[in-house]
Amino acid sequence: MRALVFDVYGGPLTVREVPDPVAPVGGVVVRVGATGICRSDWHGWQGHDRSITLPHVPGHELAGTVETVGSGVTRWAVGDRVTVPFVNACGRCPRCAAGQHQVCDDQRQPGFTHWGSLAELVALEAADVNLVRLPDDLPFAVAASLGCRYATAYRAVVQVGRVRAGEWVAVHGVGGLGLSAVQVALASGAQVVAVDVNPRALALAASMGAHVVHGPPAPEQVQALTGGGAHLSLDAFGSQQTCADSVLCLRTQGRHVQVGLLAEDPVVPMGRVLARELELLGSHGMAAHAYPQLLALVRSGRLRPQDLLTRELSLDEAAAGLATVGEPGGISVVTRFRFKQQQPASGDQPKKT
Repeated sequence: MRALVFDVYGGPLTVREVPDPVAPVGGVVVRVGATGICRSDWHGWQGHDRSITLPHVPGHELAGTVETVGSGVTRWAVGDRVTVPFVNACGRCPRCAAGQHQVCDDQRQPGFTHWGSLAELVALEAADVNLVRLPDDLPFAVAASLGCRYATAYRAVVQVGRVRAGEWVAVHGVGGLGLSAVQVALASGAQVVAVDVNPRALALAASMGAHVVHGPPAPEQVQALTGGGAHLSLDAFGSQQTCADSVLCLRTQGRHVQVGLLAEDPVVPMGRVLARELELLGSHGMAAHAYPQLLALVRSGRLRPQDLLTRELSLDEAAAGLATVGEPGGISVVTRFRFKQQQPASGDQPKKT
């Protein structure tokens, strides 16, 4: 198969032929129909996660069709249209027994613990636990965003952040993850302030109905806009500055959710946390069994992840897309995997070669 590979942290990204994956026991191989380019992939490439074994194929937001099925799989067959959360749960540990698959004790993550989806094929473990069946009318390019950014934002805002209609929500960093959070919060009836330094990203947030702040720093501007501070604030970027700003912009008894991946642990203003009884929460993806509710909202039109797709790329363009991730705003997806291959119709399986 063809795949995007790096041999050195921060080094060149090249598309080349590599061995096809083999379906593990209990797992499957998926032919990738679309895969997102996420800032988490950039962190992995840059070496912020040194557990990655080199050479490596990144990519963890994917949708496609089951290509081969390993022994022990009971729920899936060749040709099934699927997506998968970026945390592949083991299905056996105490966390999984409690339904908290997103914090599985023995989790696997395509694009991190093993080769990922910036390739024609990707191997996935524990298929009966982790795969999510896709409606026939949901294009792969849209479904791919549900593997990480959109599903992560949905759980962070709705389930972990406990958003309520009429509340003020601040989102710090409006790349693909942050814009997803903006859309989910607005659909939940909240008022939203989007904070970023990228004018294009802020324009996208404003077009959805958010107030915008060019920052950081942002706390004073958010406090003024919201009449005393946000009820719920998310760091969707992941930096010392955005984490601290997210906490500092909260009103008394507000809730901060850390959802952006951090390269290093930040300094948190704990004096403010103590004095105002703030909640500090983490959110790490969403379990496969929680996807039906999200998919129902997408199919009903209440949530529109397709509006956040700003670029469809070929695999040969993925290196440049990863190097500049976040700059264009929105979500970039790879939908063409063979050089000069004609792009399949939206939602269709790519031609096998």
